[in-house]
Amino acid sequence: MIFRLAAKDKAPIYKQLVTQVERAIHEGKLQADEMLPSMNDLASSLGISRETVKKAYNILTDRGMIRPRQGKGFYVADVTSDTRPQVLVIIDKFSIYKQALLNAFTGHLGDAAEITLLNHNQSIDLLEYYLDCNLDAFEYYVVMPHFPLDAATQAKVSKQLARIPNRKLIMLDRLQPSFPGNYGAVYQDFENDIYKGLCDGLASGATIDNLRVITLPTSLYGKYIRKGVKLFSSEKHIPVEFFECAPDDIRKGDTFLVLNSQLDAGLVDLARKIHDAGLQTGRDVRIISYNEHEMNELILGGLTTVSTDFCAMGRLAADMILYKNPEKIHCPFRITRRSTF
Repeated sequence: MIFRLAAKDKAPIYKQLVTQVERAIHEGKLQADEMLPSMNDLASSLGISRETVKKAYNILTDRGMIRPRQGKGFYVADVTSDTRPQVLVIIDKFSIYKQALLNAFTGHLGDAAEITLLNHNQSIDLLEYYLDCNLDAFEYYVVMPHFPLDAATQAKVSKQLARIPNRKLIMLDRLQPSFPGNYGAVYQDFENDIYKGLCDGLASGATIDNLRVITLPTSLYGKYIRKGVKLFSSEKHIPVEFFECAPDDIRKGDTFLVLNSQLDAGLVDLARKIHDAGLQTGRDVRIISYNEHEMNELILGGLTTVSTDFCAMGRLAADMILYKNPEKIHCPFRITRRSTF
């Protein structure tokens, strides 16, 4: 179909385009799944700016008249049936916890949306590339803004996120500091969450004589978690030590907080050293690990964890898409006690 602009029409050009496309679809001149001209081609043929075409296509997408397809362009939607929103999910790194979150997210959405998954690997350049390629192609952008915390990188992160219209943006797992707007978010509060989780552990009747924390220096949010641990230990008058790996001097009565993954060598090394010292996990030495997964029921006879609820995080984000109701939600965080504590 050839689009024409009417010089005598006082309506803005983008509104003329919207009206012409909608009329053509309803009159059957544009059929379902028919490809529309690219934004660059249409702008060139009409002698108008690409931004004008982009505005018209965004309106048509929001109205469900056309649908973007990743890497292909815009197609006429089947207006005789419900259209499913296209959702681009950009996570930072794969892990068993992210998989649990994604399973809950996709399972809760069911067939109500089409989901594309990408991984930025904590590279701001990769996030920028993904947005360059896909900024006009999706109704929702679900982003995990986990990146290095230096000021320069964080400024770049905010700049890239600002390219996404607020109504389309949902942040997962972290709330970008001071980022304005009415976007959606389901997030952790790393410093305060660990403080509350440890306090809840004591509230259940447990005692901690001393706390020994194992965390990698490369941990992205380690400094925030350490602040929460220090506040807890100060208020409860519990001595605390920090290590980058399991110490050699394992002592009866030690309580370890392991901030690494449950399945990495750090936990294995700690369990081995406890065994070599002739001590028993859960009786002589206790362990609390960071982040919950169903496999923890089996590890060391039942691994106690402090963790955000990744499944709830996925479901809450899905609800924002299902009910078109973006809001900012602090995800539940709790201690799950098992035999190691």
